[in-house]
Amino acid sequence: MFAIPENWGELTARERQDARINSWALAQIEFASTEAEQGYRKRTQMIKNVVQLKKPERVPVMPWAGVYPAEYGGITVQEAMYDYEKLGDAWKKFNADFVPDCLVSAALIGPGKAFDMLDVKNYHWPGHGTPAGTSYQCVEGEYMTADEYDLLIADPSNYFMRSYLPRVLGALEPWQMLGPWTDIVELPFVGLALIPAGIPPVQQAFQKFLEAGQAIMEWISAVGPIEQTSVASLGVPPTIGGFTKAPFDTLGDTLRGTRGIMLDMYRQPDKLIAAMERIVPIAIDMGVRNATAHDNPLVFIPLHKGADGFMSNKDFEKFYWPTLKAVLMGLIEAGTVPYLFVEGGYSQRLDVITDPDIPAGHTVWMFDQTDMKEVKAKLGGWACFGGNVPGSLLKAGTPQEVEAYVKQLIDDVAQDGGYILANGAVLDNTTPENLHAMIDTGKTYGVYG
Repeated sequence: MFAIPENWGELTARERQDARINSWALAQIEFASTEAEQGYRKRTQMIKNVVQLKKPERVPVMPWAGVYPAEYGGITVQEAMYDYEKLGDAWKKFNADFVPDCLVSAALIGPGKAFDMLDVKNYHWPGHGTPAGTSYQCVEGEYMTADEYDLLIADPSNYFMRSYLPRVLGALEPWQMLGPWTDIVELPFVGLALIPAGIPPVQQAFQKFLEAGQAIMEWISAVGPIEQTSVASLGVPPTIGGFTKAPFDTLGDTLRGTRGIMLDMYRQPDKLIAAMERIVPIAIDMGVRNATAHDNPLVFIPLHKGADGFMSNKDFEKFYWPTLKAVLMGLIEAGTVPYLFVEGGYSQRLDVITDPDIPAGHTVWMFDQTDMKEVKAKLGGWACFGGNVPGSLLKAGTPQEVEAYVKQLIDDVAQDGGYILANGAVLDNTTPENLHAMIDTGKTYGVYG
């Protein structure tokens, strides 16, 4: 855990960022060798340099891998979610064979046993709605109804516990019978407030919740050593310390669904904006709290519904950007580094996201399908950026084509530092030869003179 200094309130955002990055970089780890320790220190220094818009010794190569390590390790994704020994063997093999500059984490492969116990409704996963060798899939739905904005705005935690979670986790459906915890205010009324907790279906739901919690502890107890082994033996740092979302995506992905939020933009825009503003401090807290717990300053933020073509620039500036900007500012103020995974295209958004209120050298933007020369023109000298190696090329191209693409990308946008080489979309499908071509070319061709 990151130890907050006593003079934290006196530090600038840059000083707080330095404190967090330095703590992460100087982590007390029992490395397997001197070479591994040197590799860890070198890689964290490279990442610090690119975040702060300096030239590292070379371009960091930080692929964002999804479920491909399972295929590479000779197992199905379903096996990885249920058999933690196989999960460990596959992910340790992947990291050891490719040695990227960031750890490809086994923690992103969720605990299938716990999902079974909770009866998850809003996702399919391997063997439970999707084939054994594929990734998970979101099940679109309006899990929050159009008339429930006031309930969410008034008390988000109460709404999640008594309305949202009972709808998406079948095992917790009886939680709809619970009263608000805020009813428990004076001793004579404690008994009355807790009556629902004695109802058999509610008690059964809590029992299933506890059993799922135990299953998750079994999972994380296996995943932790998997991560520690790769870090200690290879000197590859864990990259993502925290996670949060753009408030629009929390509403659009998690609660209202795509159709619902698109209708809300026109039918009840004020309610939508109020709800997103209510979510801002929650999103900031989630990112900062987890970055602090993991002693890692990078906070991962996948951007979904702000992509070109999803809404107009005018609507992006009205609905998507203001609350995302507020989250970014809160994360930056706390010394963390927002690490934005910009899915789809953002060529029409570049003028908006390069907001002068956001200080230079405090964010990372990883692009999928955006024109990288335009990214360089807009973000160069303001924010670290990267990404863009197409998933289609990594799957269907040749190693020679991948090598040529990476070299051209480095020539076009990496000359001044502040650049990370990575794939554009989450890596679920590729070939070993093509992935080696991307990583090895980045490491050799991306050296700064």
